[in-house]
Amino acid sequence: MLTSWNDQPIFFVDFEGSAASGVLEYGVVTLLRGEIVETQTRLCAPIGRVRPEDVAVHGLRPESLAGLRPFSKEWDYFAGLRERGPLAAHYAGVENALLKSVWPYPRASPDFARPGERVIDWGPWVDTARIYAQLFPQFPSGQLEALVTGCGLQPELEAHAQRFCPTERCRYHSALYDALAGAVLLAALARDPQVAGLSMMQMLALSTLDPRKRDALQQRELF
Repeated sequence: MLTSWNDQPIFFVDFEGSAASGVLEYGVVTLLRGEIVETQTRLCAPIGRVRPEDVAVHGLRPESLAGLRPFSKEWDYFAGLRERGPLAAHYAGVENALLKSVWPYPRASPDFARPGERVIDWGPWVDTARIYAQLFPQFPSGQLEALVTGCGLQPELEAHAQRFCPTERCRYHSALYDALAGAVLLAALARDPQVAGLSMMQMLALSTLDPRKRDALQQRELF
């Protein structure tokens, strides 16, 4: 019998940075049974040019990052997360691409949608942007802040941010703050009786808007 996706630890990930600069900041929120149980974040040294237009968005100046450990030192942490549960993100393609630019593959990890199987991939990801687009098409924007505000979740996010975020990074476009925002969206789904009862495979199917990929995932669940 398939268990609820809500019974599986999920690691919500957000990165600030770009392909040019590399990951400058990461935030990870561990979500279990609709509750935020752990967070981790740190700043990382750039591996390339940090563009002024990017600084205007995330506020991370290269001089403030000099001498820090690069993101590449976090291999054991992120590979370990992938072994323990699926990764999640809001528009997961960005986070997936940045991870793959540093480590193309994780260690062989459990396929949490198919008990007993193992895969060598960072995904499939739980993607809140795709899930909300399919379950709640009435929202005019899938942008993270718009969804959190539209769902009435900003006070909940602020309470978590006050507890977990560094004071100077307690805003949107900060890695842990954005990861908390996505985790709050996912936690809200865990409180919805209809969504809470879905399997992990069904959540992964909802995480893709590509009908061919979605159908393939749903078919896998049947066998």
